[in-house]
Amino acid sequence: MNKKLSRIYLPFLLSALAIPVVYTFCHWLFLIQLQLIDLKEFIVNIGIPLALPSLPILLFLRPRLKLLNLKTKKGSWIDFYTMILWLILSVPNIIAQNYMEKASGKLTELNNIHSIKDYAPSKYYSLKKYYVDKEHIGVYPSVDVSGKHNEDLNMRLHIVLPILDSTADTIQSNCVAWLGLSYSEQISNRLEEKEKEEKYEAFTQHAQDDFDQKDVQEFIYLERVGNTDDGDNFKEAIKKSSKFKGAQAAVFEAINEPFEQRLGNGFTWLWASFGIGALLWLIMILMPKMNQEAIDDANKVDEKKSAEWKEMFRLLQPKEGFWITPLLIYANVAVYLLMVFKGLGFATFKSADLLAWGANYKPLTMHGAWWRLLSSTFLHGGIMHLLANMYGLIFVGIFLEPIMGKTKYLLAYLISGLLASCASIWWYDATVSVGASGAIFGLYGVFLALLLTKTFHPAFAKSFLMSTLIFVGFNLLMGFTGGIDNAAHIGGLISGFIIGLALRPTIQAQSEEAIEDEAIEELP
Repeated sequence: MNKKLSRIYLPFLLSALAIPVVYTFCHWLFLIQLQLIDLKEFIVNIGIPLALPSLPILLFLRPRLKLLNLKTKKGSWIDFYTMILWLILSVPNIIAQNYMEKASGKLTELNNIHSIKDYAPSKYYSLKKYYVDKEHIGVYPSVDVSGKHNEDLNMRLHIVLPILDSTADTIQSNCVAWLGLSYSEQISNRLEEKEKEEKYEAFTQHAQDDFDQKDVQEFIYLERVGNTDDGDNFKEAIKKSSKFKGAQAAVFEAINEPFEQRLGNGFTWLWASFGIGALLWLIMILMPKMNQEAIDDANKVDEKKSAEWKEMFRLLQPKEGFWITPLLIYANVAVYLLMVFKGLGFATFKSADLLAWGANYKPLTMHGAWWRLLSSTFLHGGIMHLLANMYGLIFVGIFLEPIMGKTKYLLAYLISGLLASCASIWWYDATVSVGASGAIFGLYGVFLALLLTKTFHPAFAKSFLMSTLIFVGFNLLMGFTGGIDNAAHIGGLISGFIIGLALRPTIQAQSEEAIEDEAIEELP
């Protein structure tokens, strides 16, 4: 009983509390308060809360389920337990995001809609004086399919109405805010085309009748439409307006209930979902017996993992003989995170944004922006590009930096990166080039030069020469498939190889001197 609570239930409770608390705080700070990132609300409120629990589940919660005797004659219950655990951890997190957004939103009171520019952006607004123009509207119809086999057909109408100060403002052509209305209906996609057309006509007629009868002048407050699919469709509807313009203007939905009721029973549902999930998980882990053999194995695995994590963090810590590599990794990661926090992307970045941040581009670089030769080496096209380069950097840095010394190592990195950028603009006329790979290939060029000139111990050289050649050859081969700046790779590799040959005598002399000093110290 105690082992179940300490080894399985307690880590679950800590995860169940930490996930919504940490993520909700980050959501509030970075997206709402600082507005550093602009992501789709579905991703923020549903996608990430659903995906986030997979990290603690895969890292340490699921492995602990092996401590329970969940095996049966037909298989194992471990996948079922994992699915329930994922749901238990996800649901409170989803509810927390919805509740936090509503609870943190302030009601900004405006005399008229044009005064919205005098206040910081808010989620909720009330208006004392306004007029909603029902004549000069914008309508955006859309149809799409959904379902596992595209069996559903979704019909939508998004309508925007200009929010003005008074009827006199209808003579203007600019609009600072719009009221959004939407209608939707789902039908079977397996209907005949004629039936679909009849259904669509009935849907649009129903929407027209409802719109004609709706009193758009009556509402208590307005709620801003966020970065959602509806928001995108409302922007398209604005473009369809026959009179008013303002694609960048805010779109709102009318709310006809007291502002104090916006939270509903969200707080109750939040704690109820957490309590029900915690109780359910407690019952589920109390039912099976413990697996003593798995417990013994887990103790050994925990010790091994602890040592592995310590070793990984040790590699990322600057220390004697290994300062520059961790600092270069920190610098590259910091630039990537700044771009993410600015809302420029996560998996990938747009070329325009990379250019704004200093990407290498011949038409710009050759016309005075020579700093791009260096700045581009600290930019990356996305998360996978960054991770691949940092892995290559830490691998070569472990061997090179200690024998080169921090000054020569840093100079080799920077000079190779600059020459790689020069090779890129020499070869490509109009290609946006980013990444530390040119500089990293330069370090591999230095490594190859030292390996081939027998600067390292023969046993070491034999072990790493082939693996280094395979690594370099594979990356160059992948570059020929397209989408990769191979000119920078080759330029960095050649320049690094030349630098390695030039530094080889000095490095070898330093290595021999170090060996002699160690030998002297070992003398009695």
